[in-house]
Amino acid sequence: MDKAQMSARRPGREARKGSDDPRDRHRAILETAARVICERGYEGASIQDIAEACGLTKAGLYHHIRSKEHLLLEIQNYGMDVFEEQVLNQVLPIADPLERLKACMEKNILLVTHGWSKEVTIILHEHATLTGDARAQINARKKRYVKFLETSFAEAMRDGQIRPANPTVAAFAFLGMVLWIYKWFRPDGAIDAPTLVREMQDLLFGPLQASPPPPLRKPARAGGKRKPA
Repeated sequence: MDKAQMSARRPGREARKGSDDPRDRHRAILETAARVICERGYEGASIQDIAEACGLTKAGLYHHIRSKEHLLLEIQNYGMDVFEEQVLNQVLPIADPLERLKACMEKNILLVTHGWSKEVTIILHEHATLTGDARAQINARKKRYVKFLETSFAEAMRDGQIRPANPTVAAFAFLGMVLWIYKWFRPDGAIDAPTLVREMQDLLFGPLQASPPPPLRKPARAGGKRKPA
């Protein structure tokens, strides 16, 4: 992603300046709210905090949202939209299941290591905050990703690309590695994102990849030398 794209996606930029397109302004509010909630937590971030970060009054913010919980639902749906657009939809057309999984891990890691993807981070640690239909809606979208991983691992096993294992265990091992990156990764740290991609791919897929079959032994020649009596 180039600087212009990152700048366009940076939380709060359009919310502060204003936009002629209501959709752009609403998206900017979601991104700004996501940043505030990531910094303070859902319970710690008040509607007043979010309104001020958006350059709005409290009443002005309520012109764009129904409630705080509905705002969180919108952020999470927006985050899933970003994820599906930049990760899932990009790798679904890949025919080779092992390459599909590796590409998925790469794109997922690069997404969660970008500083602007705060809405995706919220999905990771505010998933239990939603209730009722709102939680069911987000969980259904997340389960689609789990099903995709399970199916891809099962295909790779069927094709002999990786050793037999439980596809569900493999899928959640994948997710366990990727989804906790936001807890410890620092963009200015010793490990950059491309290195992280290579290391995690090696750690997960290296042990799983099926070993090539041993070379066939040449048959012994008939009529060899007779042993001396």
